[in-house]
Amino acid sequence: MNKQSSINKEVFIPHNERMLVAVEVQRRKKKRMSFLSLGSQKNYATFICVSVTNTRPQQLLISKVKQFSGSLAFTRTSQWAVEQLRQVNGINPNKDSPEFDLVFINAVDQWVASSAAEKCIFIQILYRACRTYWDGKAGSLVKSSRRGSYQDGGAGPSDSLRRRSSGTLTSRRKSLVAPRPPEFINCSSKLTGESSDMSLFIYRCKAFLNHMTKKMVASQRRSRNRVNQLKVALRERGHKLTPAEDKTVGLVHTAQQLADIAHKMALKRAK
Repeated sequence: MNKQSSINKEVFIPHNERMLVAVEVQRRKKKRMSFLSLGSQKNYATFICVSVTNTRPQQLLISKVKQFSGSLAFTRTSQWAVEQLRQVNGINPNKDSPEFDLVFINAVDQWVASSAAEKCIFIQILYRACRTYWDGKAGSLVKSSRRGSYQDGGAGPSDSLRRRSSGTLTSRRKSLVAPRPPEFINCSSKLTGESSDMSLFIYRCKAFLNHMTKKMVASQRRSRNRVNQLKVALRERGHKLTPAEDKTVGLVHTAQQLADIAHKMALKRAK
């Protein structure tokens, strides 16, 4: 089971959510650590995930998930509703790069993905999810406003009643106005255009190749380390065996001398 499947199974499915995408990231600019927190600083891997709830009306969520060093478990440490997301910055629209920014209402996170392909997959899926979410939200608002206008209508109301019902309808419509969708800037048209299906497939292939390449490099590195460890062990064992072999040769030589002496003594007694 890969990490994305494990995150979905451990973090999102128990909360009745479905993960759409996850990308492993590191901070482009590390936050300043206070003196008191330096002693408790731990190594961990960070993942930015996009998920939707299985309940109606659906919610689109962005979560920060961490896997601490020495642990196989994944922990969700932060969560934002998509309404809190104000901007997605792809940094460079003319080049596939791993850097991107997420701007929320009260926070700005600057990230570097494991590879440019994984970052592009994340932005593509987030863009599609946002478009589907906000289109559905706009449709529900239109239905709500129409339902309100039907309920407020009547047969021959007076002018004051019309003004009162019109004011009520206007206030209701204002209350139904949703926050604005996030802005996607410095993102290539391959990520947000109509022809993004093919590019998404290409980026998935690139991400898979990058992942396999990293696994092969890590496996080769482990093999080299293992070979080096065996060489060192054999060298140390050789140093330990040399004195033992010398002692063994000396004992064999001594035993041979004793055997010769015993043989000569036995011959003298026989005479």
